[in-house]
Amino acid sequence: MKEELSGSNGSWIKRFRGLAQLPTDIRADLVRGSQVLSVAAGTQVFQPGQSADNLLLLIDGTVRVQQRSETGREIFLYRVHAGESCVLTTACMLAFEDYSADGIAETDVTAAAIPRKTFDDLLARSPVFREFVFAAYSRRITDLFALIDDIVFQRMDVRLAERLLELAGQTDTVHATHAVLATELGTAREVISRTLSEFHRRGWVEQTRGAVRITDRPSLARFARSAGAN
Repeated sequence: MKEELSGSNGSWIKRFRGLAQLPTDIRADLVRGSQVLSVAAGTQVFQPGQSADNLLLLIDGTVRVQQRSETGREIFLYRVHAGESCVLTTACMLAFEDYSADGIAETDVTAAAIPRKTFDDLLARSPVFREFVFAAYSRRITDLFALIDDIVFQRMDVRLAERLLELAGQTDTVHATHAVLATELGTAREVISRTLSEFHRRGWVEQTRGAVRITDRPSLARFARSAGAN
C-alpha cells in the first residue's frame, strides 16, 4: 500500500455511518493516528499468516475476501464495499491472531488504516467508536451465517441466478469467468459451466469469453425467487 495524501484531513470520516457522532477530541485523535492509503486493482491487501496491524475502513473501491481449502479450492466469503470495515481484520485485531484468508482489491481502493495502538486506545475510551466497530462486526457475522445457510441448504442453480443478478447490478453483463463464479459460490468450475449451459438453453443468458450477458432478466429473477422459496 502507498499513502494517499488527499483525505488525510479527516474528511473521510463522514463516509462511515457512526463515526460522524464521535466527540471532537476523539475524532481528532482518530485522524492523527490513522493514514489514508491507496492500492491498485488486483493487489493482495492481506493474506493467510500475515498479522493484522491496522483496521481498514474502505473509503472507495471493493475488496474481495476469500479462503483457500487444503485441496486448493477457493471459496468467496464476502466483499467489503466503500463505507464498510473488514470483519476478519476486526476479529484478528481483537483476538491478536493472524489472517486466515486472502483480501484482494477488486478495484482501485482507497482506505483509512487505523493502527492497533490507535484502535485499542479509541476502543477503550470511546463508546461511540466501540459501537461502530461492534455493529459492523455483528452485521458481517450475520452475513456469514447466511452464506453458510446458502451453501448447505440452497440449490446451486438458484444461488448462481441470484449471484448473476447481484454482480450485474444495473447492467446486463457480468464480467467473470466460470472459475471466478465457482469461487464466488464455493463450487467447482464444471458445476458452473453445466448450470450456465442450462440457463443458456432456457434463453436467460448468453456466454462470451470471460463474461455472461443476461438476456432475460425477468425470467432469471423469477426463477431465483420462486425456486428459492421452495
